[in-house]
Amino acid sequence: MSIAILTKACELGLIFAVLSLGEYISFRIMDTPDLTVDGSYATGGCVCAMCTLAGHPILGLIAGFLAGCLCGCVTAFLQTKMRIQPLLAGILTMSGLYSINIRIMGGAPNVSLFSNTLKPVWTLLSNSKTQLVVLVAIVALIGLLLYWFFKTNLGLMLRATGDNEEMIRSSSINVDAMKFLGLGLSNGIVAVSGALLVQYQNFADVTSGTGMLVLGLAGIIVGEAVFRRHTIAAGLAASIFGAVAYRLLYTFALKLGFAATDMNLVSAVLVAITISIPYLRSKRRKRHA
Repeated sequence: MSIAILTKACELGLIFAVLSLGEYISFRIMDTPDLTVDGSYATGGCVCAMCTLAGHPILGLIAGFLAGCLCGCVTAFLQTKMRIQPLLAGILTMSGLYSINIRIMGGAPNVSLFSNTLKPVWTLLSNSKTQLVVLVAIVALIGLLLYWFFKTNLGLMLRATGDNEEMIRSSSINVDAMKFLGLGLSNGIVAVSGALLVQYQNFADVTSGTGMLVLGLAGIIVGEAVFRRHTIAAGLAASIFGAVAYRLLYTFALKLGFAATDMNLVSAVLVAITISIPYLRSKRRKRHA
């Protein structure tokens, strides 16, 4: 396998590392699997694409983040104010976002970032020689900001809400506000991953978010198999490392002859097996005892 292929795999892995960092907030910190991800991922990409075509690629990343935050807040509103179950709230938001994403792109299911001269418009990832460095810097920045945030009082309250919601409620902390914050921040970071993918591939597609929930979880689970310490630093590092490692495994699987259409099934099986490992280990220990 050539160095160029491995480099591309690492670059995509870093983009999906941002996705895993976003999902880490909802899946591990808040202990809520959020199905909004498949919709907010595409929303970030669609918003970024339209801003980039208007000549504002950096603003597109910021706008994608804010759009993703809004998607998460809609899910939080359905959960807290409408008393809809978390899984169903995520499904409803994800379904509605499909139509909204098409409207964002002017009624088209996909948009190209190529100009009239058949050259892609300028983005942070336009230069192939600096793509890896830029992505490493972005992932490191997001990881460090999240680590700092979770050490603040607000971050500690968010972590405590995921650990024991009833205790936090009895401590006069607004649990609903914490859910808005957690889901908004989670989907905002997920949307940044979608925006980066659009600038990397030079096109946006309304179906780009399909399967992203499983892909992000795969990165987290694979990383946690290596970083077994249950700390914030280890969790964030696991999300980044796992996403890159998973993408490399994905590339190797394609080289071995697996069809690209089979990889979602492979991801689902991998996540299911990895999540079941602790239970299988405990069951084995009981048998030996």
